[in-house]
Amino acid sequence: MSSENKKEMLLVGFLQASNCSNYTGSWRHPETDPNFLDLAFYQNIATTLERGKFHLAFIDDRLAMPSRFGNTHKDAVELGIRAVKLDLVPIITAMGLATSNLGLGATYSTTYYSPFHVARLFASIDHFTQGRSAWNVVTSLNDSEAQNFGVSEHLAHDARYDSADEFMSVVCSLWDSWEHGAMVADKDSGQFADSTKVHRIDHSGPYFQSQGAFTVPHTPQGHPVIIQAGQSERGRKFAARWGELLFVIYPTADGCRAYRQNLRQQNEELGRDPDSVKVAPAVYVVVGESEEIAQEKLAFIDSLANQTDSLVLLSEVFNYDFAQHPTHEPLSDEILESMTGLRGFLDRVIELSGTKNPSVDDFIRCSGRGTLSELPVFTGTPQQIADQMESWFLTESCDGFVLAATHMPGTYVDFVEMVVPELQHRGLFRKDYVSGTLRENLGMPNL
Repeated sequence: MSSENKKEMLLVGFLQASNCSNYTGSWRHPETDPNFLDLAFYQNIATTLERGKFHLAFIDDRLAMPSRFGNTHKDAVELGIRAVKLDLVPIITAMGLATSNLGLGATYSTTYYSPFHVARLFASIDHFTQGRSAWNVVTSLNDSEAQNFGVSEHLAHDARYDSADEFMSVVCSLWDSWEHGAMVADKDSGQFADSTKVHRIDHSGPYFQSQGAFTVPHTPQGHPVIIQAGQSERGRKFAARWGELLFVIYPTADGCRAYRQNLRQQNEELGRDPDSVKVAPAVYVVVGESEEIAQEKLAFIDSLANQTDSLVLLSEVFNYDFAQHPTHEPLSDEILESMTGLRGFLDRVIELSGTKNPSVDDFIRCSGRGTLSELPVFTGTPQQIADQMESWFLTESCDGFVLAATHMPGTYVDFVEMVVPELQHRGLFRKDYVSGTLRENLGMPNL
């Protein structure tokens, strides 16, 4: 690859505020730092990613411990299956204090928080980090989350997105309610701000009411960067309307390319510039000084998973208790229809299993949940890893990658020290940050 190539990929670090990464077995790895309750754990990862010139780090979240499998949290607690879920705001604040350029994203639900709360939170963070904030927008998954917030059961899939559309409209209206230049802060005249440039939004809709005026002045970015992961038909419509960085899961480059092309077409139909929306699939990377070393690492990491990890996480993500069935039993249409979790994930299982009524075994095998096979795994020497990433990137399957961790902080350290220099040598990845906001570093305008 010539260093004259002008197209450069984006890189995102994927974190959990948890005892493990999204790969549950990661906490069992002997090299994983066990100090996940210490802010220095997250600051260390942030400074490593910034050293590697990553565009941003973002933290995934759930609002409940996995407890749908067998209607108990026992397995999650005993086996450390994402049992710990810390509040994200102190963590990204600490990460922001430890860095100067790295973008900082947090997951917040449109189902269980209010628009005003989320708007104020991310606007404040955007000010405190000089324009480095991002919001991963989710609609939450299951009844366990609902019950933690005093609701008996989770909303149906499409209803969650209908509510989320209105939620986003309110939040964006609040962010826009302070015009550029509204704050004067003129001590001589005594005028703090121009009231003609600060507006109430007076929103009243089927799901939300919000009056304003907003209490946070216009931020460096205008709006934090919106991360989204909708892959079902309804989720894609939401992503096409609101998303700016699309975090997706596809096992093959062809599948990711088809998604990206569909998204770009929907962007054009909505009047959005398709080049302003970035698609980044999540991947695992296992790199070694030789291919043999990398394969040995991979085999060991793969051995850290077990079937209970898969069943607990499947029950969580599909909002359905898989303990009710023998693993070989095909699930009926009625059962599949009752699953209110990630619809796009269910569609993927049905497609990959080759049957419209997959069994529990099919769910385990085709989803890869709780195992390394959930995501593409790029394995080998730095050159071989770069070859694999380059293949996806230059065939326009994606605009970059979201790096998930097999162990912490080793995954990030190995990638920054071994793979980033190779990507930079090939002209595939930048050598420094752009002066300015996260949006400017992503090639997006401030709003």
